[in-house]
Amino acid sequence: MSDATFDRSRCSVAGTLAVVGEKWSLLVLREAFLGVRRFADLQQALGAPKAVLTDRLATLVREGVLSREPYRAEGERQRHEYRLTDKGRDLYPTLVALMAWGDRYLTDGPPPLALEHRDCGAAVRVALVCDDGHEIGGPREVRARSAGAGAAPA
Repeated sequence: MSDATFDRSRCSVAGTLAVVGEKWSLLVLREAFLGVRRFADLQQALGAPKAVLTDRLATLVREGVLSREPYRAEGERQRHEYRLTDKGRDLYPTLVALMAWGDRYLTDGPPPLALEHRDCGAAVRVALVCDDGHEIGGPREVRARSAGAGAAPA
């Protein structure tokens, strides 16, 4: 993945990591994809310090990955829950890919969580596919070239 004219100061990988590159941010997203929405539930599931969780949620809301929506349980004060936005849902393949990597290289025995297609029950996996529908087997099958705003000469 190299191109001599690629301006690394405008790298999309670096920009993405600035938004979701913290451990707790990715774990918040994992929980959001599993349907956890409320602060107390997130804190319980993650064991994250309150200040850290508050900071990560604020960042994900500010960046448009999560939205903060009010709710009121009967007899209680108004609180907020955190819902994935379209921008947040677009990160799902990234989390699935990280999970698959961890399952392959970090677990002994069966993976701790299996993902299956709700309609047919088949296992879910992430695949790289070109616009013509060819599955990409690895980085040697890809050529990087400059394109877009980040393509200014280095």
